[in-house]
Amino acid sequence: MNRRIEEDLASTCSQRRLAKKLKVNRKTVVRKFRLMADLAEASFHEANSKCARASVIEFDDLETAEHTKCKPLSVSIAVEQGTRRILGIEVSRMPASGMLVKKARKYGRRIDDRRDGRRRLFAKIQNLVDPFVEIKSDQNPHYPEIVKEFFPLARHYRYLGKRGSLGGQGELKKTKWDPLFSINHTCAKMRADINRLIRKAWCTTENPADLHRHLMLFANYHNKNLPPAFSTG
Repeated sequence: MNRRIEEDLASTCSQRRLAKKLKVNRKTVVRKFRLMADLAEASFHEANSKCARASVIEFDDLETAEHTKCKPLSVSIAVEQGTRRILGIEVSRMPASGMLVKKARKYGRRIDDRRDGRRRLFAKIQNLVDPFVEIKSDQNPHYPEIVKEFFPLARHYRYLGKRGSLGGQGELKKTKWDPLFSINHTCAKMRADINRLIRKAWCTTENPADLHRHLMLFANYHNKNLPPAFSTG
């Protein structure tokens, strides 16, 4: 049952639907989900530590929400270019923006933890990449500072963001050549395979800690099921 829960939760299925399929109580699924996520995180870090250091990486932030769009979350992700091996993931809280600012006031002041989230991510992947790594990202103005802090010898290439396509949940871009294809393709797979990240869906995240667990479960499953030439285990 544990392996079935791990595989299905990394393949779009929700916890409620999984409980119905397995004919067990939802609390059982939650307990086993948290157990398998913790084991997956340990396996994820162990497998990455055994791989050769990445020479080219891509990173970006994916946005989702906690219960309501008025309480957004940011997911910082780093992947190895070409192989699409996920190197690290961190979840951070962020305040609402745009037309949601006024509506979000009823939930009180919300801290912006994105900078610290990126710092946690880069601290964790520092030993997984070459000191002279080539780093690619979009033109977010906050990225150069964090790259310089953790990878002073790296070459940082920044690319103008492109319009998203419907086929990739807005993550894949409408362009013949995408310099950030590895990170955008990985984000598109996460949108498709993690039910709580699908746009315009009923499933939402109630607890950021469980979102992080779900992401770790997916990342371990994703890395283990890369094409044979790229597999980490």
